[in-house]
Amino acid sequence: MKTSAVIATATLAVAPFAATAGLLPKRADNASCRCLPGDDCWPSTSSWDALNSTVGGKLVATVPIGSVCHDPTYDEAACAALRASWTLPQTHFPSSSSVMQPYFANQSCDPFTDRTTPCLIGNYVNYAVEVTSAQDVVEAINFARDNNIRFLVRNTGHDHLGRSTGAGALAAWTHKLKEITVTQWSDDLWTGPAIKLGAGVLGYEVTEAAEAAGLVVVGGECPTVGLAGGYIQGGGHSALTTNFGMAADQALEFEVVTADGKIVTASRAENPDLFWALSGGGPGTFGVVTSVTVRAHPDVVVGGVGLKTAAIYTTQDKWWQMLDAFHSLLPGMTDQGAMVVFLYNSSIFAINPLTAYNKTAEEAKAILQPFLDVLADLSIPYSSAATNYTTYSDHYNQWMGPLPYGHVEVESYNFGSRLVPRSVLTDDAARASYIAAIRYGADNHSVLAAGVALNATAPTGVDNAVNPHWRSASIHVQYSTAWSNAPGDWDKMLADQKTMTDAIIPPIEAATPGSGNYVNEVDFNIPDWQEKFFGSNYDKLLTIKKQWDPQGVFYALKTVGSDAWNVAADGRMCQA
Repeated sequence: MKTSAVIATATLAVAPFAATAGLLPKRADNASCRCLPGDDCWPSTSSWDALNSTVGGKLVATVPIGSVCHDPTYDEAACAALRASWTLPQTHFPSSSSVMQPYFANQSCDPFTDRTTPCLIGNYVNYAVEVTSAQDVVEAINFARDNNIRFLVRNTGHDHLGRSTGAGALAAWTHKLKEITVTQWSDDLWTGPAIKLGAGVLGYEVTEAAEAAGLVVVGGECPTVGLAGGYIQGGGHSALTTNFGMAADQALEFEVVTADGKIVTASRAENPDLFWALSGGGPGTFGVVTSVTVRAHPDVVVGGVGLKTAAIYTTQDKWWQMLDAFHSLLPGMTDQGAMVVFLYNSSIFAINPLTAYNKTAEEAKAILQPFLDVLADLSIPYSSAATNYTTYSDHYNQWMGPLPYGHVEVESYNFGSRLVPRSVLTDDAARASYIAAIRYGADNHSVLAAGVALNATAPTGVDNAVNPHWRSASIHVQYSTAWSNAPGDWDKMLADQKTMTDAIIPPIEAATPGSGNYVNEVDFNIPDWQEKFFGSNYDKLLTIKKQWDPQGVFYALKTVGSDAWNVAADGRMCQA
């Protein structure tokens, strides 16, 4: 077992259930606010013990994984190992409490602060039920609702907006719901293979299982992201989106635990309003999904192409001329069936990769050839490689692996994003304005742009809550600046976040008028989020939210209905 995994597992032992009390100031009970530890209304030790008994001993009291870096549990070797592996997702997803976006931990039990700094739970969940069945979720929801404490659902902790954590919260931790069942489905929209996935199944697990059955499913580019939770519920882009649609477009049926503690099925035939909302309408706010059944597709040959170059080989004017031409060519690439992952700034450019499902390496290279011609015309040298795999899993392992964990780091970036309409890329003047906005961020704020080019058109007959802005977008781009985990850099990191919101993103928005953002990968400070995240779907989604969760049991930052609540600096959550 890897050292990081040992650390993550070792800190999950259940602490005495009274251990978290008293960490926050005591306040008078207020029915409009959720209870926090130290409040008179906080459940007693015997109440937590009773819940633990009800769920078969699966209640976990949070011990932050950073505790090995602080007295009195300081362990020099374990702390060094934790710090060294902090940016790896596999350090965090085995934990019932850790998160992968450092701002939302608020330096609570931070492994990089001095060992004498107290290890407080802070903004981590206080408890998690390690669910192994839908009934465990029922018990967790009922306990949270009846005791007026914050409730949330988490699997891996992959969330740019911190929705898998919260002060004083009880979490339903779904990571052990690992069912993968290959089946057949038949209705008026889809007749063919399908796969039922438990809410704890990660991308690499379903990719491998699907390959064994001669199939592929639409999953994320990061192999440690779970499918059934925020990924599908937020929409979900994929290297296969151009061919089959968004991840939410693949959904056939959900098993859901509702705010009143009922286990229901949501599909086009049963509870269709809830099914519509869960299929792209945002995570963590309509119910707790314990499983999802999705379309599966044939596993066929997949061509891939990667490319990289650097600005040192040319002038800055030619560099940005090259990037303008690249963007102009992207709609043509996706029209030919490709999906393109790319990143660039003022110094580097890479395609990693162009994915061409059901095409050979030669066909994939032909799709990219017009861009290679641009590089030749500008005399910009590059290196490139093409691959030809008989299974999608092998292609995925080569370009988005190595499996099982992949190569994408966490705890490392501030993020902003934008869905860029096709109309911007195909109009010379509009595209020039967009490129100028990106260049401003790259030149003045060291912004790295990382994007996916795809065709997110819904499959025939599919109607769901995916942000309508996706359907007209040619690219989704994340704009990032580096995050430092050094304790002395905290204030600068907060200032950089403000710069992202106030200086970097506004010019990009001005160059892409009327568009929006991907709810799962976005600046959490963004204003006017209802329209940008959900578009014309918001009012319908809010009606569904009020129908299925009239008491507001479910809350997640900047999801439908979340503006009914305010969360204070100490984590106290009260009705707005």
